[in-house]
Amino acid sequence: MTALIECVPNFSEGRNPEVIRQITEAIAAVDGATLLHVDPGADTNRTVVTFAGAPEAVVEAAFRGIRRASELIDMRQHRGTHPRMGATDVCPLVPISGITLEETARHAERLAERVGRELAIPVFLYEAAQKNPARQSLAAIRAGEYEGLPRKLTRPEWRPDHGPAEFSPRSGATVIGARGFLVAFNVNLNTTSTRRANAIAFDVREAGRPRREENPITGPVVRDTSGNPVMVPGTLKAVKAIGWYVAEYGIAQVSMNLTDLEVTPLHVAFEEVRRAADARGVRVTGAELVGLVPRSAMLAAGRYYLASQRRSLGVPEAELIRIAVKSMGLAELAPFRPEERIIEYRLRQPDDRLARLPLRGFVEEVAAERPAPGGGSVSAALGALAAALGTMVANLSAHKPGWDERWEGFSQWAERGQTLLAELLGLVDADSRAFDGVIRALGLPKGTPEEAATRQAAIGAANLEATEVPFRVMKLTYESLDLIEAMASGGVPASLSDAGVAILAARAAIRGAWLNVRINLPAFPDRARAGTLQSEATELVRRADEREAGLLRSIEERLSKI
Repeated sequence: MTALIECVPNFSEGRNPEVIRQITEAIAAVDGATLLHVDPGADTNRTVVTFAGAPEAVVEAAFRGIRRASELIDMRQHRGTHPRMGATDVCPLVPISGITLEETARHAERLAERVGRELAIPVFLYEAAQKNPARQSLAAIRAGEYEGLPRKLTRPEWRPDHGPAEFSPRSGATVIGARGFLVAFNVNLNTTSTRRANAIAFDVREAGRPRREENPITGPVVRDTSGNPVMVPGTLKAVKAIGWYVAEYGIAQVSMNLTDLEVTPLHVAFEEVRRAADARGVRVTGAELVGLVPRSAMLAAGRYYLASQRRSLGVPEAELIRIAVKSMGLAELAPFRPEERIIEYRLRQPDDRLARLPLRGFVEEVAAERPAPGGGSVSAALGALAAALGTMVANLSAHKPGWDERWEGFSQWAERGQTLLAELLGLVDADSRAFDGVIRALGLPKGTPEEAATRQAAIGAANLEATEVPFRVMKLTYESLDLIEAMASGGVPASLSDAGVAILAARAAIRGAWLNVRINLPAFPDRARAGTLQSEATELVRRADEREAGLLRSIEERLSKI
């Protein structure tokens, strides 16, 4: 798996679009680093930039962004509502895939060393990149902010990890580190009161609020034997939160950092803020995401809100995301475009061209003067249609009046159907790519012994793929028969014909894919595996034929009684 990391630097400029443009252009100029999102805030006077790519490219892009910020931003002139200590205030690296947090931390240290050495900026490491537990917290490092840096840098315990221990009036200091995926999430309130927003933030954030004697608001703070405040924890783990007023929108917000979505998912944080606000007579009106969000967080939110309505969760991914956006009011302050705000969508490679075509476009592609897409892609498409019909019947059954107590079982079938049809849709393009791979391999030169050996190995690998893809179509489509059978026997009666068409499409998909397996088997490089595969595929066809015949008889019997 290719290693991918994300970088989310926060620059202390949110009002001058020309400065922001020059910084982001420096980042985007690095080959292999994809600029994903730029989110400026006028009141905070801060811009959050998100980009991702291979570690080497991301580290280079981060350095160039920090360098450009040091040239363009003068911290002596900076004013804003967000805590800050430098032109590039904080620059975290975040593992996305194919790389561990520990490995990402090593890249962060390499970046920090270069910034300190080449730009003469004091750099503090934080979170996973910081070995000293007392200096891992961003809040602890940033305490005193820019104005407190001259004194802070004279203290031995706050000597920078890299760069000079000298105050840089223009650039301040920078915090660089590695952390897990953090979501910046602001919940909108129908109040302008920062005090009330802060009270709600203290209710929910993990750190909570100081315990007070007698009066919980004005009483003296209770302290432990070391003189530290005794805290009353909030209700949400892995959540940092403060309340603030945003003049740009004319509202107060609870501004949260969700540091572990496995512990506190997006929708859980939203609902808990809503509960805490309601208890204080304040209403939540919506929310905004700062930067990007993982696809899984949006899907989990969509499923939660559908389940709350006792509706089927087996709907298309786009519908789950639409429900999440609507339920949390993510478009209240600005449009929420999933293709721009969900990180996996921004990094998605265009490997599903055929599956994304409209129906007419796909049919015309098949009819063109090219051998691919051909029977293999059509078989995969038929399998996807079979699973889609079964899923449709499950969703309709979940919502049938009088069947309210059965919705969850039908929902589970529909979710399974969505998984199957998504995989089969992926195989529509995979089959076409596999065929193209065979053609490329056959076109390789074979003049020298080395070239002939290379060509033969490439042909073998290509034929392996060209055989395995349709066999996968057979297996997945056969799995869909469980769903179709359940819907034919227990689904909404009005959709019996749909279940019947699903069975016919599934049988055509399995037999069609079997023809593609057979035509590629002679060139399969592993002859022992070829024999096993042929036996397995033959048995799969036999069982599919038997099930199809039985299911169609059952449907005919039920139709005759209607």
